[in-house]
Amino acid sequence: MWYAVNRKTNEKMKKLLYPILILICAITACDSRKRSNKPFLMPSSGGNPYEVMVVAEDSIWNGQAGKALRTVLEEPIPMLPQDEPMFHVTRIKPDNYDRITNLFRNIILFNISNDYGDPRIRFERDVHSYMQAIVHINAPSIKSAADYIIESRASLQQFFNNEEINRQAEKIRYKFNSKFNDSIKKYFGCEMKIPVDISKMKMGKNFIWASNDGLTTVQNICIYSYPYATQQVFDKHGFIALRDTFMAKYIQGYNPGSVMEVTEEYVKLTNKNDVNGQFFQEARGLWDMSKDAMGGPFISHSRIDSINNRVIVVEAFVYAPSKMKRSILRRLEASLYTLKMPTQKIQNPESFL
Repeated sequence: MWYAVNRKTNEKMKKLLYPILILICAITACDSRKRSNKPFLMPSSGGNPYEVMVVAEDSIWNGQAGKALRTVLEEPIPMLPQDEPMFHVTRIKPDNYDRITNLFRNIILFNISNDYGDPRIRFERDVHSYMQAIVHINAPSIKSAADYIIESRASLQQFFNNEEINRQAEKIRYKFNSKFNDSIKKYFGCEMKIPVDISKMKMGKNFIWASNDGLTTVQNICIYSYPYATQQVFDKHGFIALRDTFMAKYIQGYNPGSVMEVTEEYVKLTNKNDVNGQFFQEARGLWDMSKDAMGGPFISHSRIDSINNRVIVVEAFVYAPSKMKRSILRRLEASLYTLKMPTQKIQNPESFL
């Protein structure tokens, strides 16, 4: 008797519970979608940052096309102390490409057929999962695919690199060091999101430095500004002179007279435009501490603040002896793209590049 009554009660509770659970899931999903602009019910992409999964038969992977692809994607990153590949490339056969593996973050698919007159590369986003990047390489033959991959080297590298930076920048948007953001808003009139673990700060005149002050890996981000008096501040010599002046004043080594500096030979400047079409100058290179055995890679963005007639520079630099530095530096690089200049409209939250 008790069992029968209890069973009926459980069945009634289940009937009431199911709609409630569905409602809760719907509310949660809607809230998540509102926060991240994630398409409704679409799963997030998987895999490690800067890892690319290639779907290819043995004849393609072991042939000219596969070798060309590995040559392009595993090319060493410029301006790092040691050789590190741009991407880590893995491969699966088409038979293993299913509803689980197609959720991977970066995917390359080969389509070799006589139906294609000329080789082409097609880029797609968010096909099977959120924040996903897929490249289709369509070609009439393996050789033509290989030749076209080499020809499209820059496009392939830039596509996957930009997607990774956008993913990291999107991640930082919802979890960041608010103290740093508030400080640069107060002293520079800017906004910028940096990882929460980059928490220790040092202030100076027109200068703020934040660091994680790690034991084995030191990650740093700083911002500084100076008057925009002449275009020469964007020349390599002018850029280095101004940068070294700020760093020597606020970032010293352990030994007396030890200051942070760069060598012109190990600095590369590139003029770029962001997703809003705004000009900035990217600088990549190697820094070292004079009179000390410290050094590592850096990357900076210099932007013109036309409202206040000044140049604002944001820079990330790393000290990680005996460690690979690619992923560490790129994590910080994503923060540089979140910089919002005075009076600048809110950037497209889905794309920083």
